[in-house]
Amino acid sequence: MCSRTFQYDECTLFVLIRKGVINKMIPLDDSNSVLLPFRAVGPGALQRSAALRHHARGVRRLLIVASAVVAAAMLAVAPARAETLPQVLEQAEELAPLQTVVVARQGEIIAERGYRGHSPDAATPIMSASKSVVSALVGIAIDKGVFTGPDQRIAPLLVRDLPAAPDPRLQEITIGHLLSMQAGLASTSGPNYGAWIASSNWVRAVLSQPFEDDPGGRMIYSTGSSHLLSALLARATGRSTLDLARDWLGEVPGFSIAGWDRDPQGIHVGGNLMAMTPKSLLAFGEVYRRNGLAPDGRRVVSKDWIEASWQPRTASRWTGDDYGYGWFTRTIAGQQVRFGWGYGGQMVYVIPSLEMTVVITSDIEAPAGRSGHRDDLHRLLGEIMTVAAAPARPEDAAEGQEPG
Repeated sequence: MCSRTFQYDECTLFVLIRKGVINKMIPLDDSNSVLLPFRAVGPGALQRSAALRHHARGVRRLLIVASAVVAAAMLAVAPARAETLPQVLEQAEELAPLQTVVVARQGEIIAERGYRGHSPDAATPIMSASKSVVSALVGIAIDKGVFTGPDQRIAPLLVRDLPAAPDPRLQEITIGHLLSMQAGLASTSGPNYGAWIASSNWVRAVLSQPFEDDPGGRMIYSTGSSHLLSALLARATGRSTLDLARDWLGEVPGFSIAGWDRDPQGIHVGGNLMAMTPKSLLAFGEVYRRNGLAPDGRRVVSKDWIEASWQPRTASRWTGDDYGYGWFTRTIAGQQVRFGWGYGGQMVYVIPSLEMTVVITSDIEAPAGRSGHRDDLHRLLGEIMTVAAAPARPEDAAEGQEPG
């Protein structure tokens, strides 16, 4: 039983013993008197004072020993720090939702791994990471003159889907507001997602949402805003958004969209329900790492658009991460990281300072934010960055040689 006087420290030791982390109690002295609840040893003040002093010394000794034992136990059960990229990816298997990891540096894949039967070469839903792809299509459309720029207002192109007696603020929403999640309209994501996709006209349903802020105000994350971008692309060009993506991005080596769902009107879902292989998502991220260039030097997206997309315009109230045009930004392992993030943990990370792009995919059935998996993936990326950017050790080079 844990004593009342020393409940915290003794219980800590007790739990560690019960779990088998510590195989025996370490005696503090021959009598183990400090592990017992304090009792007065006599009626005299001198005796009580001496007992108190002895007891205080015992408490200090107990705290010191307990701290040392707990620290030793934690070191005993903690996995060894990974020092190579293969070790990092091997230890990452402990993350139950994790499915694939692909790491590229200076344009070359330096590591890849699938977990629990998943493969970097198999198509998977990338969920809201597709918002970064839609942002790229909008940027290309601006470069081609399809749109005048981020300040172009959306209402004239979507006039037939405006609600009856529309809120005047609908006339103020711009393409840029949709890209940065600052339209001001109530979100169609989260608990509202089911009702939105059950509607008969998704574009009209988005435009009928009540305003929670003025256009250009705080960030209100909403897949509906990205879906309006897909509708705008289709209306302005007379082509499907998938057709545009295959035309404008399809020549990037390794990039391919395997599937993309549509709304009841046939508009491809802006910012969700897109499928591609992790390596395809990596190829897309590499275009951004190269400032808009394909590996052969061909211009795919303008450098100005990438800079505009990565410029912080608002921030997530949930994570504090900056948000631009379809891209989040945060500091990981001391470096500025740009990333697209999809439900469940579908990630495309671009780290320009390290010439690195990393794609991670995960189980789409569980939320990555509330479960802590998103934070686990950020930590995993930090470990990948640290070991991949470290100078190669002589013993690592020797490991790659054939035995002589």
